[in-house]
Amino acid sequence: MSFAELGSSAAVVNALAARGIDAAFPIQQLVVPDVLDGHDVLIQSPTGSGKTLAFGVPLVDRIEATDTRPAALVLAPTRELATQIVDELREIAHARALSITAVYGGVGLERQARTAAKSHVLVATPGRLEDLLARRAFTLADVKLLVLDEADRMLDMGFRPAVDRIVRATNPDRQTMLFSATLAGEVDRIATEYTFDARRHELAREPERVGAIDHRFVPVLHEHKLDHLVHELRHTERGLTLVFVRTKRGADRLVKRLRGRAVEAVAMHGDKTQGQRERALARFERGEVDVLVATDVAARGIDVDGVSHVINFDAPADREGYVHRIGRTGRAGATGVGVTFVMADQAREMGKIAVELGLQQEFAETGFAVDVAPPRQQRQGGGGGGQSGSQTGQGRRRRHRGRRGRGGGQGGAGGQGQGGNGSQTGAPRGGSSSRGGSRGNGPGGSSRGDRR
Repeated sequence: MSFAELGSSAAVVNALAARGIDAAFPIQQLVVPDVLDGHDVLIQSPTGSGKTLAFGVPLVDRIEATDTRPAALVLAPTRELATQIVDELREIAHARALSITAVYGGVGLERQARTAAKSHVLVATPGRLEDLLARRAFTLADVKLLVLDEADRMLDMGFRPAVDRIVRATNPDRQTMLFSATLAGEVDRIATEYTFDARRHELAREPERVGAIDHRFVPVLHEHKLDHLVHELRHTERGLTLVFVRTKRGADRLVKRLRGRAVEAVAMHGDKTQGQRERALARFERGEVDVLVATDVAARGIDVDGVSHVINFDAPADREGYVHRIGRTGRAGATGVGVTFVMADQAREMGKIAVELGLQQEFAETGFAVDVAPPRQQRQGGGGGGQSGSQTGQGRRRRHRGRRGRGGGQGGAGGQGQGGNGSQTGAPRGGSSSRGGSRGNGPGGSSRGDRR
């Protein structure tokens, strides 16, 4: 289905056609008509599904160049995602004589404040947006469209209080769109508060072909984890290696302990400044340091080719965590290795995750009765498409917003699609490996962004 058939304006349709985009993705077919008709929407969708154009295309058609600025606000959890959104939407915004600006930390406030105050559409991280609001650079009172992109990540990163304050500062009669990898738990609660009579769509994750990933689950005792990690880093043929831990403090501690064992590594987490994170990532990409220790949230900003190994020093909390972590290797048809250290008290939960991902054979072949001491151990160390429906929101009431009249659009029938980074899943294959692990093809995934 074309964007013209979905009701997009001629200006937007032509701007998309100039980029070779004619056919709408499934998520866009679900969202665009609802937004153009004035409904709030709640969308559960994976990365790479086309969600940026899903909210961006109708957003630019719902505001006018004569509206008080800013007229629309897109909240994003990270600087990287904010700039990506602006790059994706700039051409269609300009086609409607609209200006769009990214607002994020790490750059000068004065110039950013002046530019933001003149823009029709703001794409902002919560922290920097609050900085500008505190300086009274502009007001959000006339924002008529609000988008919360990757809402689950904003909550994970501790932005809930800031987001609450920002949402309260917008027009209570606004139209709201919320996008998230999940609509359960805390995300569901804020969706109820922020939206009214919302249309709800859940887009299923589609499997994609990935390179061969060898999955190994290694049983360990807590006091042997560091020894196992050092062995993996020293005695396997590898390229760039990502090591995942659960906490920011744990990342820093593990880097220090690795250095004590003559293994150079750098840490990347949310307590690092933007400059520190960028320098660490640059060193890793150049291969100056081939081990990067990261938390789940910080690692979403990592988009690096050549990662041969992903090691879960701390086991992931759930299926999605495993997919996002291991998906950093085996990309673009390359091969990769995913290693997960599992302690006895984690075996039950990790076994469930393995079953959900079709890796039960690989997991079962490891055996968790005894800890397998790492070879050449020198000393011990510790540490370190979809469903749709309607949802009625509470907390604010708003009059009905009808569909705004627009010029009819024309667009070609579609052969050309849109790019994106998809979450990836592969089919497991049998086989076993040494050091208490097992091998198989399995899921991977990718995601972008880093904190602010």
